[in-house]
Amino acid sequence: MRSMEALASDFTAPLTQVEPRQIIDLLDDFSIEVTPATVARLPEIGSLLPAATRVYITFVPGEDWRNIANAAAEIRAADQTPVPHLPARTITSLADLDAFLRRVTDQAGVDEVLVIGGGLDQPQGPFASSLDLLETGLLERYGIRTIGVAGHPEGQPVLRLPGVTTTHEQKLAYARRSPAALRLVTQFVFDAQPLIAWERMIRTAAGLPIHAGVPGPATLKTLLTYARLCGIGNSMRVLTRQAGNLLRLARLSHPDALITALARHRAAEPASRIKRLHFYPFGGVARTARWIEAVRAGAFILHDDGAGFTVDPEQG
Repeated sequence: MRSMEALASDFTAPLTQVEPRQIIDLLDDFSIEVTPATVARLPEIGSLLPAATRVYITFVPGEDWRNIANAAAEIRAADQTPVPHLPARTITSLADLDAFLRRVTDQAGVDEVLVIGGGLDQPQGPFASSLDLLETGLLERYGIRTIGVAGHPEGQPVLRLPGVTTTHEQKLAYARRSPAALRLVTQFVFDAQPLIAWERMIRTAAGLPIHAGVPGPATLKTLLTYARLCGIGNSMRVLTRQAGNLLRLARLSHPDALITALARHRAAEPASRIKRLHFYPFGGVARTARWIEAVRAGAFILHDDGAGFTVDPEQG
């Protein structure tokens, strides 16, 4: 297996032009992430997104699981597909996990979830890792047909409690014995290079499909804040190069260069496991949804250097 350094060296080749259709195709069947609070204050979410869009619902430490369940029901009522997070170290008991799954499947028709370790060093209950939660068998018992698990192109955060991370090999082993379909949903990145190098490193014929995390349009200041909070690594240098003064910090940043590079990668390497995009709308769901809609409609112009595109400001 080639090292990350060797894989990264493949990026020295000149850029090849990307066809608009390749970018549009990459945004087909995208997903987006929201908080329960966003769902509560955005009743028009159903009109912002294409029907049946997968809407992931964050479950942060301290959140009541009932709020996640209520948000899932609202998303389903808006003709979207709710995908609640299940953060292992946040869930306090097997009984709470059982009650949560019963409610979201009964009241919101949930059959997709995202299982993650969660942003805590110490588990609040019996689950120290995502594998601990997966191995309960409750997901299969409640008819969960698709399970997202975390992908970390830039490495996982270091936790004080040893043995709480689930390795890629463990996720693959679980996928082989589970009737559910598994996918990797990655943390957001700002630069395609580490994501593509990671994808090449883990790629196998039987590998999991990858839904690549992409930030929606937001100010540089907002993106830098989230990057630091979430421990984003090398790709953060793309932002820091742009953040030279206060005026630039207030300027909107768009993921066009990142998306263009991923579309180019998929065109050049059909065996790539990068299949979909998962948007983190740090600048707001409505702004991100409008921008995505414009790109999917082809309302953009490719840059002459092949490194990105500009969306028609009247549509994005």
